[in-house]
Amino acid sequence: MAWSAVVRHAAVILLLLLVQPCASDDRLVPGKPLFPSATIVSNSGSFALGFFSSTNDSSTPAKLYLGIWYNDIPQLTVVWVANRETPITNSTSSQSPPSLSLTNTSNLALSDASGRLLWTTNITGSVVSPSPTPTTADTGITAALLDTGNLVVRSPNGTTLWQSFEHPADTLLPGMKIWIKYSHDEGRLHSEGMASWKAPGDPSPGSFTYGVDPDTFLQVFVWNGTRPVLRSGPWNGFTVDGQYQASSSAYIYVAIVNTGEDTYLSYSLSDGAAHTRYVLTYSGEFQLQTWKNGSSSAWAVLGRWPTWECNRYGHCGPYGYCDSTMAAPTCRCLDGFEPANAEEWSGGVFSRGCRRTAAPRCGDGFLALPGMKALDKFVLVPNRTAGECAAECARNCSCVAYAYADLSSGGAKGGMTRCLVWAGNLIDTEKMGDMAGGETLYLRSAGLDDTGSRSRAKTNALKIVLPTVLVSSIVILAGIILACFKFQARRRIREDHKKHGLILGGTGTSDGLGEGNTAQDFEFPFARFEDIVAATENFSEACKIGQGGFGKVYKAVLSGKEVAIKRLSKDSEQGTKEFRNEVVLIARLQHRNLVRLIGCSVEGDEKMLIYEYLPNKSLDATLFDNSRKMLLDWPTRFNIIKGIARGLLYLHQDSRLTIIHRDLKAANVLLDGEMRPKIADFGMARLFNDNQTKANTHRVVGTYGYMAPEYAMEGVFSIKSDVYSFGVLLVEIVTGIRRSSIDDIMGFPNLIIYAWNMWKEGKTECLADPSIKDTCLADEILLCSQVALLCVQENPDDRPHMLFVVLSLENRSTTLPKPNQPAYFAQRNTEMQQMRDNTCNTVNSLTLTNIEAR
Repeated sequence: MAWSAVVRHAAVILLLLLVQPCASDDRLVPGKPLFPSATIVSNSGSFALGFFSSTNDSSTPAKLYLGIWYNDIPQLTVVWVANRETPITNSTSSQSPPSLSLTNTSNLALSDASGRLLWTTNITGSVVSPSPTPTTADTGITAALLDTGNLVVRSPNGTTLWQSFEHPADTLLPGMKIWIKYSHDEGRLHSEGMASWKAPGDPSPGSFTYGVDPDTFLQVFVWNGTRPVLRSGPWNGFTVDGQYQASSSAYIYVAIVNTGEDTYLSYSLSDGAAHTRYVLTYSGEFQLQTWKNGSSSAWAVLGRWPTWECNRYGHCGPYGYCDSTMAAPTCRCLDGFEPANAEEWSGGVFSRGCRRTAAPRCGDGFLALPGMKALDKFVLVPNRTAGECAAECARNCSCVAYAYADLSSGGAKGGMTRCLVWAGNLIDTEKMGDMAGGETLYLRSAGLDDTGSRSRAKTNALKIVLPTVLVSSIVILAGIILACFKFQARRRIREDHKKHGLILGGTGTSDGLGEGNTAQDFEFPFARFEDIVAATENFSEACKIGQGGFGKVYKAVLSGKEVAIKRLSKDSEQGTKEFRNEVVLIARLQHRNLVRLIGCSVEGDEKMLIYEYLPNKSLDATLFDNSRKMLLDWPTRFNIIKGIARGLLYLHQDSRLTIIHRDLKAANVLLDGEMRPKIADFGMARLFNDNQTKANTHRVVGTYGYMAPEYAMEGVFSIKSDVYSFGVLLVEIVTGIRRSSIDDIMGFPNLIIYAWNMWKEGKTECLADPSIKDTCLADEILLCSQVALLCVQENPDDRPHMLFVVLSLENRSTTLPKPNQPAYFAQRNTEMQQMRDNTCNTVNSLTLTNIEAR
């Protein structure tokens, strides 16, 4: 049955007991149970908690379940079920209705009509003294349904005692975590794996499960009972897949995050994205779905796994692999192997796999097979270098293959390495090519010496080189043809522009950009200088909207569009090299949180960049202006923070080029008409290659106060330099105070030290800008303050990657590590402390609670 048909079937047989709920609060308190006649709705209205019924057979009574579903879409889609194994049955009108209660022991308890306990959160050690009529005021205990779809039980001091996100059903929502490596802190709750529904209308646990392999914790599986169906392959470091889904108009960030203690899989969505979820279907498919509004109003499948038949677990048999690089993926034998049964293999039956064409000897070398998914049934050998890993396998004659990965190179903390070795049958691998997750597998091969050559190398070389020469010739010929077409197209464009007098007309790459230009492989518009002069009224003050060390910025209308023109002054800090750098970089970058370059103009000493016009100018123009900062309430500031973080994540990891901005500050963040942020000014940015992690310069550029200490003092910069700048900017946005201010930081040497002391003393509420005290949430202020302090730690290795920052902010993370003291730390004296205590009590009256996911 197609999934769309299954969903429609489920929509028919899953019926809400009450169409119009009697209650719509977002929390449950002691003494006020939830009955089938009501629901609990999250604050934004996105999710609802209540009772629903389902049945697979019209001849049997309906079974009643407690669950969470999407509240703002017309199709009932349940994402979590409490009593999957113990449905409520045989309820009659003469009995009391079933109910969900919050007890004085901090437990959620689901009881049927006879009072029998069917399900409980089973929290221990949290007993609160009962009162005759317990209320929230008496106990402080609450159970809240958050806007993420997470049901949480909180203690009187705000601590999360239990949450549904750690006990998933068949659905993985943004912010949920699948743990790969656990910490073992006493009392720590850990998330469980997912389990499919038994059938479209039956939420009881089905036969398919999704989770971490308990024997090899580095892998994630889908099982059918105890039989594996799909395997992720072992973790090869800090991986992230931040992709734009055109069909859902959203970025989906899927990541494996390593915090030093825990390692988990999670994902998040960009702002404004439609409801998107991962679901393990009753048929065993792991799907990515997004809700489509419109005439159809249905769930659309963006991706499904297994993607094709041959990448199901073990489908190609021992020593076989699924070649996913082909247009029609199929099974093949590893190098040095042939089908065990040629007749079955040719008939599409691959279960017997492959066999060696020649048995290797103990002294044979290893053949490198790049772009492969690491096999199953490995032995993990920790703390080995690449050479030690190779030697580990070479000296063991039963070892047939090995793979090595430096997990820390991908972002994992603690200098982790991963050496995997295999003995016996090699099962479940895939040729992935350039796809994420591929790595080099070293296979012991008969006749291969330790230099990687063999006696029949000439024969193999002939087989390989001839097709390669042919392919190369075709590529070169295609390149020549393409170049001719591009040349003719450019000439036609230039002629059309001259004929029609278009302002943003001529395209080019090198004129006026100086030698060493790297932009030859792209085109974009050049504007005529005389047209810019006319559009800006000869660069009049009336058209000027900004000014900096680079020169002036003017507002103008070109080709009917409002644009911002950045005119470099002749003595500008940004010379020809920086101008070329900005043109080349920003013309290649496409992200909603990066300013868009429309064109440029070069004539003699005049160099100008033409950007999209952003009516709300730079962030600093509003944030630090007392007459305008009221435009930036807390929700707007929080969205600006997340937007800047996503833009930096794109620069560092998701773009085709790894880019270090080197001058991130409030003045270089522009705001569009809806106060959405866009990072600007790439004149000082630097490119990194794939293997580069840091660089050194004798010319330190940027803005003092935003610069990381290792960059300001030693000229060493990396992506962690931008992370430091982001941390400073985040504190400015929260506090509304310039980093250089000395009037509003209670006598501290700088803003960062002020923020550190407020956080350390538990007075984060003092950091919030007084102008946002009526709109801000204390837990989000605490979250942003702690993220900022993590970003400004003195040791660059201690600072988080932007992916961790984005996930923490999007998911309102509750498990952030404690920051170390920031750079430039200085102690404060008792007199300063007393002055701050007094000021804090008069300026801001926020009541702080623990960070909580929403």
